[in-house]
Amino acid sequence: MEKNATIIGVCAAIGTNGEGIVRSEDMTIFVPFLLLGEKAEIRILKTKGNIAYGKISELLTPAEERVRPVCPVFTKCGGCQLQHENYRAQLKFKTELVKNSLEKIGGVKVSILPCIPSDKSYAYRNKLQMPIGKVGGENAVGFYAERSHRIVKTDVCPIHPKWAENVIRETYRFMQTCGLDGYDEQTGEGQLRHIVVRELQGKFVVTLVSTVREIRGIDYFVHLLGNIFAEFSLYLNINADQTNVIFGKEFILVAGSGFYECEEAGIIFEAGAQTFVQVNEGIRGKLYAQAVEKAEFGETVIDCYAGGGLLTAMFAKKCGRAYGIEIVPEASRCADKIKERNGLHEQMTNICGDVAQELTKVLEQERGATIVLDPPRGGVERGVLQLLAKSDVKKIIMISCNPATLARDLGILTGMLKEENGELKKSDGAEGKFEVVSVQPFDMFPQTKHVETLVVLNKK
Repeated sequence: MEKNATIIGVCAAIGTNGEGIVRSEDMTIFVPFLLLGEKAEIRILKTKGNIAYGKISELLTPAEERVRPVCPVFTKCGGCQLQHENYRAQLKFKTELVKNSLEKIGGVKVSILPCIPSDKSYAYRNKLQMPIGKVGGENAVGFYAERSHRIVKTDVCPIHPKWAENVIRETYRFMQTCGLDGYDEQTGEGQLRHIVVRELQGKFVVTLVSTVREIRGIDYFVHLLGNIFAEFSLYLNINADQTNVIFGKEFILVAGSGFYECEEAGIIFEAGAQTFVQVNEGIRGKLYAQAVEKAEFGETVIDCYAGGGLLTAMFAKKCGRAYGIEIVPEASRCADKIKERNGLHEQMTNICGDVAQELTKVLEQERGATIVLDPPRGGVERGVLQLLAKSDVKKIIMISCNPATLARDLGILTGMLKEENGELKKSDGAEGKFEVVSVQPFDMFPQTKHVETLVVLNKK
């Protein structure tokens, strides 16, 4: 099988990224946007050994689950992978994704509860994050194509509320009126790199990422934002480095207070431009409620990777004692304000630092604690997992947005993976210190391949 060859194939399975898998001539072919059981004419784009990558030239037999995508740049933009599939099928895919990841990567075979659906399958995101650059010499606001920094220009994004469309429109108006240019990654020219907007229960924090400190007409942009939002703040973030990181270190408050108070499950919390807040408010409430249910009154909870402290406060309020460990200073300051605002001085302790360093100290004081792990996509550091395996921790509550790293971490904690010569290999689990009690996926990210998962482990 060679590049540019055309074959007729039937999708026999679905891959971890939601792509179809076709088998032909002893080759495994990955085909994006092909659903299980569909027959299609496929053009081969790339081959490597017995693996090939293709695209649909013509769909010959559509599946019943196929629906018409609502986004004009679906398949071009890298943000969504599943808009061609009805929502019930998306939920089934995500349940199977978690199950297969745990078994194949971590060696963990357990029952997986059905994925909990989002109340909104579109217009659910409370955070907009868009690069600003050049396409064909023209200013472009959009999203990156899959696995690239090529901007796909768009005027609308259906997984965001209507306000996102308004922000895109007014950003173009601002740039055109004030003679501003999008950033060119090749030449380093252009003033504006990103526009980031976070909604906090009807209030908005807008961050304009720039290569320079002085932006022509910034007051005009404040005026334009005022036509969209009743209450908002605007930051100018300075990032002149050649980097993939969105934010630079310096934030300049241009308008508004910069932080806003919100309420969740009786806890008043504050968030700003850098504070981590789950992007789907409806699912966040369901996820956090179930997580808190897993802890008991009288337990001490240590919340690792605690973000702005909302979940830490919820555990403190229920259990009576909770620690939050978070490395981002702004988020840790928000957690301190939560403690003060909600009268949790005796129940809640916030620590700004690296989990790998700070957790050891807390475990020396609090024996038999319940651990909460909500790490970034890269998962939990190996040292933290090893520390937990040696500790007298009785229960671990894990929240993960990445089934692959979740599977790896669970494999280590349960002993189904062990380290030999610096590599992780499958084992019989005899040396594992914990056992999985429950696994519950949540659809935090409808229309995409991503899924959030809540796992509870008990000490063996």
